[in-house]
Amino acid sequence: MAREIVEVPITGKIISVNVKPGDQVQEGDVICILESMKMENPILAPVDGTIGEVGVSAEQVVKPGETITVIEF
Repeated sequence: MAREIVEVPITGKIISVNVKPGDQVQEGDVICILESMKMENPILAPVDGTIGEVGVSAEQVVKPGETITVIEF
């Protein structure tokens, strides 16, 4: 099974997490909302698949390169 690791693109704070392990996602689904510089940035699923693990939670401050989620497909 292939895995796609979705990483934090910019420093900010996770406002909400829309998925949990086991959820099915389609390419383009919103995984979470990342607030940076007062802008809300939706983080989208890059592939169709199943959420394997979620590495962030709401209110967490994150830095680029940290894992948001792993999608198995």
